[in-house]
Amino acid sequence: MRALLQKIEFLENGSDPREGIEAALLATEVDREYLLWGLVEVTGLEVDGQTATPETLVAAGPEDLCREIVAAIRAECGLTEDERKN
Repeated sequence: MRALLQKIEFLENGSDPREGIEAALLATEVDREYLLWGLVEVTGLEVDGQTATPETLVAAGPEDLCREIVAAIRAECGLTEDERKN
Protein backbone atom coordinates (compact mmCIF):
# COMPACT_ATOMS: atom_id res chain seq x y z
CA MET A 1 0.00 0.00 0.00
CA ARG A 2 2.85 2.35 0.81
CA ALA A 3 4.33 2.00 -2.69
CA LEU A 4 0.94 2.76 -4.21
CA LEU A 5 0.54 5.87 -2.05
CA GLN A 6 4.00 7.05 -3.07
CA LYS A 7 3.13 6.55 -6.73
CA ILE A 8 -0.04 8.59 -6.28
CA GLU A 9 1.94 11.40 -4.68
CA PHE A 10 4.46 11.33 -7.52
CA LEU A 11 1.75 11.40 -10.18
CA GLU A 12 -0.13 14.23 -8.43
CA ASN A 13 2.99 16.36 -8.64
CA GLY A 14 3.46 15.74 -12.38
CA SER A 15 2.70 18.31 -15.05
CA ASP A 16 0.91 15.98 -17.47
CA PRO A 17 -2.89 15.93 -17.02
CA ARG A 18 -2.86 12.20 -17.69
CA GLU A 19 -0.76 11.74 -14.55
CA GLY A 20 -3.46 13.49 -12.52
CA ILE A 21 -6.09 11.18 -13.95
CA GLU A 22 -3.97 8.13 -13.18
CA ALA A 23 -3.38 9.41 -9.64
CA ALA A 24 -7.14 9.82 -9.13
CA LEU A 25 -7.81 6.29 -10.37
CA LEU A 26 -5.15 4.86 -8.07
CA ALA A 27 -6.52 6.86 -5.14
CA THR A 28 -9.93 5.33 -5.79
CA GLU A 29 -8.36 1.87 -5.70
CA VAL A 30 -6.67 2.68 -2.38
CA ASP A 31 -10.02 3.83 -0.95
CA ARG A 32 -11.62 0.59 -2.16
CA GLU A 33 -8.95 -1.45 -0.40
CA TYR A 34 -9.36 0.55 2.82
CA LEU A 35 -13.11 -0.07 2.77
CA LEU A 36 -12.78 -3.79 2.10
CA TRP A 37 -10.07 -4.14 4.75
CA GLY A 38 -11.51 -1.91 7.46
CA LEU A 39 -15.27 -2.38 7.33
CA VAL A 40 -16.42 -5.37 9.32
CA GLU A 41 -20.16 -5.18 8.72
CA VAL A 42 -23.02 -2.91 7.81
CA THR A 43 -26.38 -3.21 9.53
CA GLY A 44 -29.71 -1.81 8.46
CA LEU A 45 -28.73 -1.14 4.84
CA GLU A 46 -29.65 -2.91 1.64
CA VAL A 47 -27.99 -2.52 -1.73
CA ASP A 48 -30.04 -3.68 -4.70
CA GLY A 49 -32.38 -5.59 -2.39
CA GLN A 50 -29.61 -7.47 -0.57
CA THR A 51 -28.09 -6.91 2.85
CA ALA A 52 -25.10 -4.64 2.40
CA THR A 53 -21.60 -6.06 2.77
CA PRO A 54 -18.27 -4.34 2.19
CA GLU A 55 -18.17 -5.96 -1.25
CA THR A 56 -21.67 -4.83 -2.27
CA LEU A 57 -20.94 -1.31 -1.02
CA VAL A 58 -17.84 -1.13 -3.20
CA ALA A 59 -19.67 -2.52 -6.20
CA ALA A 60 -22.97 -0.66 -6.03
CA GLY A 61 -23.31 1.25 -2.77
CA PRO A 62 -23.89 4.97 -2.36
CA GLU A 63 -20.64 6.75 -3.24
CA ASP A 64 -21.02 9.37 -0.50
CA LEU A 65 -21.49 6.65 2.11
CA CYS A 66 -18.39 4.82 0.87
CA ARG A 67 -16.36 8.03 1.14
CA GLU A 68 -17.64 8.60 4.67
CA ILE A 69 -16.73 5.06 5.70
CA VAL A 70 -13.23 5.36 4.20
CA ALA A 71 -12.70 8.67 5.99
CA ALA A 72 -13.67 7.04 9.30
CA ILE A 73 -11.36 4.08 8.67
CA ARG A 74 -8.47 6.39 7.80
CA ALA A 75 -9.13 8.44 10.93
CA GLU A 76 -8.96 5.30 13.05
CA CYS A 77 -5.75 4.17 11.33
CA GLY A 78 -3.77 7.31 11.93
CA LEU A 79 -3.03 10.52 10.09
CA THR A 80 -5.41 12.10 7.62
CA GLU A 81 -4.25 12.99 4.12
CA ASP A 82 -3.78 16.66 5.10
CA GLU A 83 -1.82 15.66 8.21
CA ARG A 84 0.47 13.44 6.13
CA LYS A 85 1.19 16.31 3.71
CA ASN A 86 2.37 18.53 6.56
